[in-house]
Amino acid sequence: MSVPFEKIAPYTYRIPRHGKMRVDAVFYASETILRQLEEEDYASLKQLVNVATLPGIVEPALAMPDIHWGYGFPIGGVAAMDADEGVVSPGGVGFDINCGVRLLRSSLSKEDLEPLKERLADYLYARVPAGVGSERRDVRFSRRELKDVLREGAQAVVTRGFGEPEDLEFIESRGRLPGADPDRVSPRAMERGAPQLGTLGSGNHFLEVQYVDAIYDLEAARAFGLFEGQVTVLIHTGSRGLGHQVCEDYVERFLKRLSLYKIELPDRQLAAAPIKSPDGDDYLRAMAAAANFAFANRQLITHFTREAFEAAGFAPRDHGLRVVYDLAHNNAKFEEHKGRGLLVHRKGATRAFGPGHPELPRVYRPVGQPVLVPGDMGRYSFVLAGTRGAMEKTFGSSCHGAGRRLSRAKAKKLARNSDIVGELARRGIVVRAKTRATVWEEIPEAYKDVSEVVEVVHGAGIGKKVARLRPLIVVKG
Repeated sequence: MSVPFEKIAPYTYRIPRHGKMRVDAVFYASETILRQLEEEDYASLKQLVNVATLPGIVEPALAMPDIHWGYGFPIGGVAAMDADEGVVSPGGVGFDINCGVRLLRSSLSKEDLEPLKERLADYLYARVPAGVGSERRDVRFSRRELKDVLREGAQAVVTRGFGEPEDLEFIESRGRLPGADPDRVSPRAMERGAPQLGTLGSGNHFLEVQYVDAIYDLEAARAFGLFEGQVTVLIHTGSRGLGHQVCEDYVERFLKRLSLYKIELPDRQLAAAPIKSPDGDDYLRAMAAAANFAFANRQLITHFTREAFEAAGFAPRDHGLRVVYDLAHNNAKFEEHKGRGLLVHRKGATRAFGPGHPELPRVYRPVGQPVLVPGDMGRYSFVLAGTRGAMEKTFGSSCHGAGRRLSRAKAKKLARNSDIVGELARRGIVVRAKTRATVWEEIPEAYKDVSEVVEVVHGAGIGKKVARLRPLIVVKG
């Protein structure tokens, strides 16, 4: 099956409504990204077409330039559903509910860090467990405390001394989605999540110490507290086994209810239920609980990161680590756009609210929301700012990263005979990882060049370049 599309603006392509599509679809790409989509036989664009068939979807179905194939929805997909008539789909959120990134800024310069870089890498690796099945043995939460985390999010762990109250101001939704109900989360999900608070997980999750090597927008950089040569930390992780189990539980449940709700799907991975149904409500409450777990998870890792800097020799007054922003990229959230109540699914896509939005911290309202776009471990990441263009065109959404080009199996095969850790060390990047296989899976060649993705976002007006960050230390599972 081919996918018909036409260019309608710089970096902007439209797939006209056809077949069972209820709305047009729009995706963002450069010529290079178009060639990459062609190489995959437009598999992710076909998924976008499928998304456009869902009941209650509001035009257009969207995909960001980091688009690649995912479960049901393409990763990089955005689907806004009418809050009264639409459906909610766990595949439109993803298995790692509220996977996201948090950026910390410091008072340190790259030169301050260099003499203690190896030592800091060791302390970070020791303090922040990473990898498949990783658990914290020194920080435990009782079942009652875990339920508090699922209801309250980051606030629950700040109250217990993990971080500072001011951290909450700079987290999307202040680190708590409303409506969360731990009783909608299965015992199996609770069991999987309980020991994993404060851990990174595996795959593309990481903790990176970086430095600001370029500033593109001085006003926004100043608002975000960024300066050239500054040491920063980027944390990428989500809801671990708890979120995965919530998604698995509700996909299975929704598949059994499709005939009840008379929902016809081109792909069963799009399993959905009406937002206004008991099933839809149960999922949204369980999803919010898993999202709150993820916010708390990143908050704990922030606390352990500060401890690692201090153990390495940087006093709190010297490192000055503060949260710039914490931004989710696997959520469904109730929002108002153009006067209409919507449930916006973002899967591998982030909010990018523009200047003046009341949900933003006051210090950021003049310039727009920080948008954090991690790249691969060998090149760079970017900080963008949300724009009015994103509010007009993409329901206030932007890209979330570089986007994979190679499967993990292909990446491992390509890297097997290479000394990836040694090559990165020669470029001044210290790697600490649980296994070689994790590093092989995440080689730079496995990803699109994130600068290409960012140029599309910037050129299309759905995000504005602010700063570029280069890695110094990489901690992976």
